[in-house]
Amino acid sequence: MKKILSLILVLSLCVFAFAACADKKDEGKTEAPATENDVVSEDKDTAKEDKGVIKMATNAAFPPYEYKEGDKFAGIDVEIAQAIADELGYELEIVDMEFDSIITSVNAGETDFGMAGMTVTEERLHEVDFSESYATGVQSVIVPEGSDIKTVDDLAGKKIGVQLGTTGDIYSCDDFGEDMVTKYSKGADAVLALKGGDVDAVIIDNEPAKAFCNENAGLVILDTDYAVEDYAIAVRKGNTELLDEINGALETLTENGTIAKIVRKYISAE
Repeated sequence: MKKILSLILVLSLCVFAFAACADKKDEGKTEAPATENDVVSEDKDTAKEDKGVIKMATNAAFPPYEYKEGDKFAGIDVEIAQAIADELGYELEIVDMEFDSIITSVNAGETDFGMAGMTVTEERLHEVDFSESYATGVQSVIVPEGSDIKTVDDLAGKKIGVQLGTTGDIYSCDDFGEDMVTKYSKGADAVLALKGGDVDAVIIDNEPAKAFCNENAGLVILDTDYAVEDYAIAVRKGNTELLDEINGALETLTENGTIAKIVRKYISAE
């Protein structure tokens, strides 16, 4: 019996000694603190988490800002919108519609923002909120070669074609009267009317104007600009959360040169 008790005592002492050694081996060892890189990595993963789909309303008939290449969308606004979505962690969905339906769609919540070479005007500010400007646009005048319209002042009394709902539409109606302005759902339709002699001139953004003149022999752009304006992104009135997100992304994309690179891709610095 004594032998058995002695054996149990020895085994117990061994177990105790082993445990003590193990504790001493781990003594002084603590879990390595998170490094700055670990924190940054975690923050990045959180910032880029999938927030779901964000819908962009546009009118894909306004090159080089938005247009279709087969079934795909292309253009300055399309690429900037994609960069914003990537920066914020959204999946971008583009909804093509008539230009004058964009603000209605945004306000109805059918889409999240409107981006279509859209200028900030007093009238539009009553309906939607706008982001900071991301590009500058110029409204130009297209006329046939040999036209007696040489300057913007010569437009008085002439029949003018515009794309419905654009600033060319708004400004020309104010300057020359509603009865002298014919509104078309697409800029291409206005240019077609010009070629057919239904209007004497077309007022439209300078970049699409260049594209239309390149595609249609016999049309030229006046040397004098009709208007200079800033393009911005429209969001539903009072949607400050999305507006702040978009403005933050625009600031980042401007500072890192992404927006300038996209614009240079489509518009040469001539």
